[in-house]
Amino acid sequence: MKHRFIRRRDPLIRKLNLMEESDTDRLLEQLCDVQSPQIVGFLNQHGYNIAQKDTAVFRNFSRFNYLLRDGIGIKLACELNGLAPKANLNGSDFIPRLIDRLIRNHQGSYEFFAMGTMEPWLSKGSRALFQGHAYHGVDGFQSIEAYLAWFRSRRTPGKTPVVVLAMGMPKQEELAVRLQREIDGPALLICGGAILDFAAQRFPRAPTAFRKTGLEWAFRLMMEPRRLFNRYAVGIPLFFFYLSRNAMGTPLTVQQWSVVQRERLLARQVRSAVKPLTEPPSALRSGYRVKEGETLTGPGIGTSTQP
Repeated sequence: MKHRFIRRRDPLIRKLNLMEESDTDRLLEQLCDVQSPQIVGFLNQHGYNIAQKDTAVFRNFSRFNYLLRDGIGIKLACELNGLAPKANLNGSDFIPRLIDRLIRNHQGSYEFFAMGTMEPWLSKGSRALFQGHAYHGVDGFQSIEAYLAWFRSRRTPGKTPVVVLAMGMPKQEELAVRLQREIDGPALLICGGAILDFAAQRFPRAPTAFRKTGLEWAFRLMMEPRRLFNRYAVGIPLFFFYLSRNAMGTPLTVQQWSVVQRERLLARQVRSAVKPLTEPPSALRSGYRVKEGETLTGPGIGTSTQP
Protein backbone atom coordinates (compact mmCIF):
# COMPACT_ATOMS: atom_id res chain seq x y z
CA MET A 1 0.00 0.00 0.00
CA LYS A 2 1.38 3.37 -1.01
CA HIS A 3 2.05 5.86 1.79
CA ARG A 4 -0.50 8.67 1.99
CA PHE A 5 2.08 11.40 1.49
CA ILE A 6 3.46 9.84 -1.72
CA ARG A 7 2.23 11.76 -4.74
CA ARG A 8 3.77 9.64 -7.49
CA ARG A 9 5.30 6.24 -8.14
CA ASP A 10 9.03 6.07 -8.76
CA PRO A 11 9.46 4.59 -12.28
CA LEU A 12 12.89 3.10 -11.61
CA ILE A 13 11.71 1.36 -8.44
CA ARG A 14 8.60 0.10 -10.26
CA LYS A 15 10.91 -1.42 -12.89
CA LEU A 16 12.42 -3.87 -10.37
CA ASN A 17 11.78 -7.60 -10.62
CA LEU A 18 10.99 -8.34 -6.98
CA MET A 19 10.78 -11.94 -5.83
CA GLU A 20 11.15 -14.16 -2.82
CA GLU A 21 14.22 -16.34 -2.41
CA SER A 22 12.07 -19.39 -3.16
CA ASP A 23 11.32 -17.96 -6.63
CA THR A 24 14.95 -17.57 -7.68
CA ASP A 25 15.24 -21.15 -8.98
CA ARG A 26 12.53 -20.38 -11.52
CA LEU A 27 14.40 -17.23 -12.56
CA LEU A 28 17.67 -19.16 -12.93
CA GLU A 29 15.95 -21.67 -15.21
CA GLN A 30 14.53 -18.85 -17.34
CA LEU A 31 17.99 -17.33 -17.71
CA CYS A 32 19.43 -20.69 -18.74
CA ASP A 33 17.02 -20.88 -21.68
CA VAL A 34 16.98 -17.38 -23.20
CA GLN A 35 15.84 -17.01 -26.82
CA SER A 36 17.03 -13.43 -27.40
CA PRO A 37 19.66 -11.09 -25.89
CA GLN A 38 18.65 -10.58 -22.25
CA ILE A 39 20.22 -8.10 -19.82
CA VAL A 40 20.45 -8.88 -16.10
CA GLY A 41 21.32 -5.98 -13.82
CA PHE A 42 21.23 -4.94 -10.19
CA LEU A 43 19.93 -1.67 -8.77
CA ASN A 44 21.55 -0.40 -5.59
CA GLN A 45 21.72 3.02 -3.93
CA HIS A 46 24.73 4.04 -6.03
CA GLY A 47 23.07 3.09 -9.30
CA TYR A 48 19.89 4.90 -8.32
CA ASN A 49 21.88 8.07 -7.62
CA ILE A 50 23.66 7.91 -10.98
CA ALA A 51 20.34 7.49 -12.77
CA GLN A 52 19.08 10.74 -11.21
CA LYS A 53 22.09 12.65 -12.58
CA ASP A 54 22.20 11.20 -16.08
CA THR A 55 19.19 10.65 -18.33
CA ALA A 56 21.12 8.13 -20.46
CA VAL A 57 21.79 5.96 -17.40
CA PHE A 58 18.11 6.07 -16.46
CA ARG A 59 17.18 4.94 -19.97
CA ASN A 60 19.72 2.10 -19.88
CA PHE A 61 18.31 0.75 -16.62
CA SER A 62 14.82 1.04 -18.12
CA ARG A 63 15.84 -1.21 -21.03
CA PHE A 64 17.01 -4.09 -18.81
CA ASN A 65 15.05 -7.32 -19.07
CA TYR A 66 15.73 -8.19 -15.42
CA LEU A 67 16.52 -5.55 -12.81
CA LEU A 68 17.06 -7.05 -9.35
CA ARG A 69 17.04 -5.36 -5.94
CA ASP A 70 20.42 -4.97 -4.30
CA GLY A 71 20.81 -3.54 -0.80
CA ILE A 72 18.98 -1.98 2.09
CA GLY A 73 18.62 1.41 0.38
CA ILE A 74 16.49 0.02 -2.45
CA LYS A 75 14.57 -2.04 0.11
CA LEU A 76 13.54 1.22 1.81
CA ALA A 77 12.72 2.73 -1.58
CA CYS A 78 10.39 -0.20 -2.34
CA GLU A 79 8.59 0.22 0.98
CA LEU A 80 8.23 3.94 0.36
CA ASN A 81 6.58 3.12 -2.97
CA GLY A 82 4.21 0.59 -1.45
CA LEU A 83 6.04 -2.47 -2.78
CA ALA A 84 7.08 -5.54 -0.81
CA PRO A 85 10.89 -5.55 -1.24
CA LYS A 86 11.16 -9.35 -0.97
CA ALA A 87 14.60 -10.98 -1.33
CA ASN A 88 17.87 -9.10 -1.58
CA LEU A 89 19.47 -10.39 -4.80
CA ASN A 90 22.91 -8.78 -4.91
CA GLY A 91 25.19 -9.65 -7.81
CA SER A 92 28.04 -10.96 -5.68
CA ASP A 93 25.84 -13.87 -4.55
CA PHE A 94 23.44 -14.24 -7.49
CA ILE A 95 25.92 -14.22 -10.41
CA PRO A 96 28.01 -17.21 -9.19
CA ARG A 97 24.77 -19.15 -8.69
CA LEU A 98 23.70 -18.32 -12.24
CA ILE A 99 27.06 -19.27 -13.80
CA ASP A 100 27.09 -22.52 -11.81
CA ARG A 101 23.60 -23.38 -13.09
CA LEU A 102 24.63 -22.64 -16.68
CA ILE A 103 27.71 -24.85 -16.43
CA ARG A 104 25.92 -27.75 -14.73
CA ASN A 105 22.86 -27.82 -16.96
CA HIS A 106 23.94 -26.45 -20.33
CA GLN A 107 27.73 -26.56 -20.39
CA GLY A 108 28.38 -27.15 -24.10
CA SER A 109 26.07 -24.53 -25.58
CA TYR A 110 27.56 -21.41 -23.98
CA GLU A 111 30.60 -19.26 -24.67
CA PHE A 112 31.88 -17.20 -21.74
CA PHE A 113 33.21 -13.63 -21.85
CA ALA A 114 34.65 -11.55 -19.00
CA MET A 115 35.09 -7.79 -19.40
CA GLY A 116 36.43 -5.80 -16.49
CA THR A 117 39.02 -5.17 -13.75
CA MET A 118 42.76 -5.64 -14.52
CA GLU A 119 45.38 -8.36 -14.37
CA PRO A 120 46.04 -10.53 -12.45
CA TRP A 121 42.51 -10.19 -11.06
CA LEU A 122 40.88 -10.59 -14.47
CA SER A 123 42.41 -14.03 -15.02
CA LYS A 124 42.06 -15.18 -11.41
CA GLY A 125 38.47 -14.02 -11.10
CA SER A 126 37.41 -15.42 -14.49
CA ARG A 127 38.92 -18.84 -13.81
CA ALA A 128 37.14 -18.97 -10.46
CA LEU A 129 33.79 -17.68 -11.74
CA PHE A 130 33.73 -19.92 -14.82
CA GLN A 131 35.08 -22.89 -12.84
CA GLY A 132 38.08 -23.45 -15.10
CA HIS A 133 36.11 -23.48 -18.36
CA ALA A 134 37.38 -21.65 -21.44
CA TYR A 135 36.57 -17.95 -21.65
CA HIS A 136 37.57 -14.74 -23.43
CA GLY A 137 38.76 -11.91 -21.19
CA VAL A 138 39.59 -8.24 -21.55
CA ASP A 139 40.35 -5.55 -18.98
CA GLY A 140 37.91 -2.85 -17.88
CA PHE A 141 39.71 0.21 -19.29
CA GLN A 142 38.72 0.19 -22.97
CA SER A 143 36.23 2.30 -24.90
CA ILE A 144 32.73 1.07 -25.70
CA GLU A 145 33.58 0.81 -29.40
CA ALA A 146 36.74 -1.18 -28.62
CA TYR A 147 34.72 -3.66 -26.54
CA LEU A 148 32.22 -4.13 -29.36
CA ALA A 149 34.99 -4.79 -31.89
CA TRP A 150 36.72 -7.20 -29.49
CA PHE A 151 33.47 -9.11 -28.92
CA ARG A 152 32.76 -9.40 -32.66
CA SER A 153 36.24 -10.81 -33.30
CA ARG A 154 35.92 -13.55 -30.68
CA ARG A 155 32.31 -14.66 -30.80
CA THR A 156 31.78 -18.22 -32.06
CA PRO A 157 28.74 -18.71 -34.35
CA GLY A 158 26.22 -21.18 -32.96
CA LYS A 159 27.21 -20.62 -29.31
CA THR A 160 25.18 -18.54 -26.84
CA PRO A 161 27.40 -15.79 -25.43
CA VAL A 162 27.35 -15.28 -21.67
CA VAL A 163 28.99 -11.90 -21.06
CA VAL A 164 29.94 -10.77 -17.55
CA LEU A 165 30.46 -7.00 -17.52
CA ALA A 166 32.53 -5.96 -14.52
CA MET A 167 33.83 -2.47 -15.23
CA GLY A 168 31.44 -0.71 -12.84
CA MET A 169 28.52 1.68 -13.22
CA PRO A 170 27.47 3.30 -15.52
CA LYS A 171 29.87 2.01 -18.20
CA GLN A 172 28.78 -1.62 -17.90
CA GLU A 173 25.11 -0.69 -18.29
CA GLU A 174 25.82 1.30 -21.44
CA LEU A 175 27.86 -1.56 -22.90
CA ALA A 176 25.13 -4.08 -22.06
CA VAL A 177 22.56 -2.08 -24.03
CA ARG A 178 24.95 -1.65 -26.97
CA LEU A 179 25.72 -5.38 -27.02
CA GLN A 180 22.02 -6.21 -26.89
CA ARG A 181 21.50 -4.18 -30.07
CA GLU A 182 24.53 -5.86 -31.65
CA ILE A 183 23.58 -9.49 -31.04
CA ASP A 184 21.09 -11.32 -33.23
CA GLY A 185 20.11 -14.42 -31.30
CA PRO A 186 20.15 -15.68 -27.71
CA ALA A 187 22.65 -14.12 -25.30
CA LEU A 188 22.98 -13.38 -21.60
CA LEU A 189 24.48 -10.01 -20.63
CA ILE A 190 25.20 -9.67 -16.91
CA CYS A 191 26.15 -6.40 -15.21
CA GLY A 192 28.38 -7.57 -12.38
CA GLY A 193 30.22 -4.59 -10.88
CA ALA A 194 33.13 -5.93 -8.80
CA ILE A 195 32.19 -9.59 -9.30
CA LEU A 196 35.55 -10.55 -10.89
CA ASP A 197 37.47 -8.84 -8.09
CA PHE A 198 35.42 -10.68 -5.49
CA ALA A 199 35.84 -14.00 -7.34
CA ALA A 200 39.60 -13.39 -7.43
CA GLN A 201 39.55 -12.57 -3.69
CA ARG A 202 41.08 -9.18 -4.41
CA PHE A 203 38.61 -7.67 -1.96
CA PRO A 204 37.07 -9.59 0.96
CA ARG A 205 33.32 -10.03 1.22
CA ALA A 206 31.65 -8.53 4.28
CA PRO A 207 31.17 -10.89 7.26
CA THR A 208 27.83 -12.67 7.39
CA ALA A 209 26.56 -10.40 10.18
CA PHE A 210 27.05 -7.33 7.97
CA ARG A 211 25.41 -8.95 4.97
CA LYS A 212 22.37 -10.24 6.89
CA THR A 213 21.70 -6.82 8.41
CA GLY A 214 22.12 -4.97 5.11
CA LEU A 215 25.32 -3.24 6.25
CA GLU A 216 27.73 -4.61 3.66
CA TRP A 217 28.15 -1.05 2.40
CA ALA A 218 29.54 -0.01 5.82
CA PHE A 219 32.12 -2.80 5.72
CA ARG A 220 33.19 -1.81 2.19
CA LEU A 221 33.49 1.83 3.26
CA MET A 222 35.79 0.79 6.11
CA MET A 223 37.88 -1.28 3.70
CA GLU A 224 38.19 1.37 0.97
CA PRO A 225 37.40 4.77 2.54
CA ARG A 226 39.03 6.96 -0.09
CA ARG A 227 37.48 5.27 -3.11
CA LEU A 228 34.02 4.80 -1.59
CA PHE A 229 33.64 7.96 0.50
CA ASN A 230 31.61 9.86 -2.09
CA ARG A 231 29.52 6.79 -2.92
CA TYR A 232 28.33 6.28 0.67
CA ALA A 233 29.09 9.21 2.99
CA VAL A 234 27.91 11.69 0.36
CA GLY A 235 25.74 9.36 -1.72
CA ILE A 236 23.45 8.10 1.05
CA PRO A 237 22.13 11.57 2.04
CA LEU A 238 21.67 12.34 -1.67
CA PHE A 239 19.84 9.05 -2.14
CA PHE A 240 17.23 9.98 0.46
CA PHE A 241 16.96 13.44 -1.02
CA TYR A 242 16.26 11.94 -4.47
CA LEU A 243 13.71 9.51 -3.02
CA SER A 244 11.89 12.34 -1.27
CA ARG A 245 11.96 14.56 -4.32
CA ASN A 246 10.67 11.83 -6.62
CA ALA A 247 7.94 10.80 -4.18
CA MET A 248 6.72 14.28 -3.28
CA GLY A 249 7.41 16.23 -6.46
CA THR A 250 5.42 16.62 -9.63
CA PRO A 251 5.60 13.82 -12.18
CA LEU A 252 8.81 13.83 -14.24
CA THR A 253 9.32 12.49 -17.73
CA VAL A 254 12.46 10.58 -18.64
CA GLN A 255 13.74 13.71 -20.43
CA GLN A 256 13.33 15.74 -17.23
CA TRP A 257 14.95 13.09 -15.00
CA SER A 258 18.15 15.00 -14.17
CA VAL A 259 19.80 16.87 -11.33
CA VAL A 260 18.94 20.51 -10.80
CA GLN A 261 21.15 23.17 -9.27
CA ARG A 262 19.89 22.77 -5.71
CA GLU A 263 20.97 19.10 -5.71
CA ARG A 264 24.50 20.01 -6.76
CA LEU A 265 24.52 22.56 -3.94
CA LEU A 266 23.37 19.87 -1.49
CA ALA A 267 26.20 17.58 -2.60
CA ARG A 268 28.77 20.32 -2.02
CA GLN A 269 27.33 21.04 1.41
CA VAL A 270 27.51 17.36 2.42
CA ARG A 271 31.11 17.05 1.21
CA SER A 272 32.20 20.14 3.12
CA ALA A 273 30.46 18.98 6.31
CA VAL A 274 31.99 15.48 6.44
CA LYS A 275 35.70 14.69 6.16
CA PRO A 276 36.65 11.35 4.63
CA LEU A 277 38.47 8.68 6.59
CA THR A 278 42.12 8.41 5.60
CA GLU A 279 42.74 4.80 6.63
CA PRO A 280 40.52 1.88 7.68
CA PRO A 281 41.08 0.22 11.05
CA SER A 282 44.34 -1.70 10.98
CA ALA A 283 42.59 -5.05 11.54
CA LEU A 284 40.53 -4.49 8.37
CA ARG A 285 43.30 -3.34 6.01
CA SER A 286 43.34 -5.60 3.00
CA GLY A 287 43.59 -5.46 -0.77
CA TYR A 288 45.14 -2.97 -3.15
CA ARG A 289 44.63 0.74 -2.63
CA VAL A 290 45.31 3.18 -5.48
CA LYS A 291 47.87 5.80 -4.50
CA GLU A 292 47.28 9.48 -5.15
CA GLY A 293 48.22 10.36 -8.70
CA GLU A 294 48.52 6.73 -9.79
CA THR A 295 47.00 5.64 -13.09
CA LEU A 296 45.58 2.17 -13.49
CA THR A 297 46.43 0.35 -16.72
CA GLY A 298 45.19 -2.95 -18.03
CA PRO A 299 46.77 -5.60 -20.23
CA GLY A 300 45.00 -4.27 -23.32
CA ILE A 301 42.60 -5.84 -25.73
CA GLY A 302 43.00 -9.39 -26.87
CA THR A 303 43.44 -11.49 -23.75
CA SER A 304 41.90 -14.91 -24.26
CA THR A 305 42.41 -17.45 -21.51
CA GLN A 306 41.97 -21.20 -21.88
CA PRO A 307 41.92 -23.65 -18.93
